[in-house]
This record gives sequence, C-alpha cells and structure tokens, in this order.
Amino acid sequence: MTNTSTSTSTPGPARIRVALVDDQALFRTGIRMLIGSQPDLQFVGEAGDGAEGIELVRRNRPDVVLMDVRMPVKDGISATADIVSSGSDAKVLVLTTFDFDEAAAKAIRAGASGFVLKDADPEFLLAAIRTVHAGTTVFAASATRELLRRYEDPADLRATVPAAFGDLTPREREIFDLAARGLSNAEIASHEYVSEATVKTHISRVLTKLGLRDRVRLVVFAHEHGLVTKGE
Repeated sequence: MTNTSTSTSTPGPARIRVALVDDQALFRTGIRMLIGSQPDLQFVGEAGDGAEGIELVRRNRPDVVLMDVRMPVKDGISATADIVSSGSDAKVLVLTTFDFDEAAAKAIRAGASGFVLKDADPEFLLAAIRTVHAGTTVFAASATRELLRRYEDPADLRATVPAAFGDLTPREREIFDLAARGLSNAEIASHEYVSEATVKTHISRVLTKLGLRDRVRLVVFAHEHGLVTKGE
C-alpha cells in the first residue's frame, strides 16, 4: 500500500542576525552566549575594533550590530558612520559605559539607531536588539534630547529652517513637534485623539519628507534646527 499522506512544514520567521564589535574578549564571549540562547536571534560574528567591524558587516551582513564606542584602531563612532554611509541595512546599537555619554551622542549623530549601557540587564539588551531591528529606537527620545543638550555646541545650530520642513502639513508638524519632544506613539495618539496606527503613518510621512532614517534622526534634526518647543 502506498502511503499518500504528505507532511509540510511552514518555515518560521527568519532569525535576527546579530554581530558584535567590542575590544573586550570576555564581554564578547558573554554576548555571544546570550545571543546564542535565543531562538529568534543568530550570532553571525564578532570583531575587536571598528576597522574589523566594518569588514565584518560587509562580509556577514548582520541585521543589528552591537557597537562599542571606545576601541583601538578605529572607534565605534567612526565605524558607525562608515557602516551607515556604506548603504548597509544594518542597524547599529551603541554600547556605552556611561549614561548620557558624549561618545554615544556622537554615535547617534553618525547614524546609530540608539544606545544601551554595557551593564544593562540581559533581558533589556535582548529587547533592545529586537526593537532596533523592528525600526524603533530603544531609548526614550528625552534621553536623546539630554545628550544633545549636554554636548552640542550652540554655534552649530543652523539658523535657517530647511526648505523640506515647509513641505509638512500642519498635522504633520504637530506630530513632528510631539515626537521631537520625546513622546511615544501611544502618548502622541492620546494627545492628538487618534490611533497609534495613524501616528505611525504621520511619522513615516514626516521621515520621508525630511529625508530622515528614523526617529532618532528626527530628534537630532529638530534640535539642530531649533525646532523643539517646550510643550504644554
């Protein structure tokens, strides 16, 4: 008798590919083990300095790069800038020892998608990786504002508002302002009496019109051009 039954398996979602760039071998070992313990994450390589990290990203094409800011040969700020400018789709998550670190602020300006402390709880780091991969920042925009407030040079602020800002509709400017002030999508939705889906749509349009990669860049843009209001 011929067995006519067939079985099919539906492949699960692709795992998030994670790479690590850090000059501390013991720290790399711990992170490698942590990533390897997660069914939805895949550790795809490590490097000990920024120069090696750039090559690692080019070769292994990770989705998320955990990037230390202080390393020999080439620091994490320069490496982040090179990775972002190369057109890589990898999201860079900066690892720093100090909260509101000047180096973290510079890395954000260079194109990083957020930062976490190196001594953060493992569960927080894992959640941060997943959040960044999903296209969202992993720290409150208010933290970005504090970074900028502490370390930006007022002389660098541009007096002229970019022409692209004038393309925003009144509603989009309202959403822009709330996002720049550090409100989450849920908080903006509550403030504006709209759904979170509507907020996401407006944020997406604002980013597209201003040529910005994500909400971190939106906050930086707002501060660089003096567009942040004090709010209510």
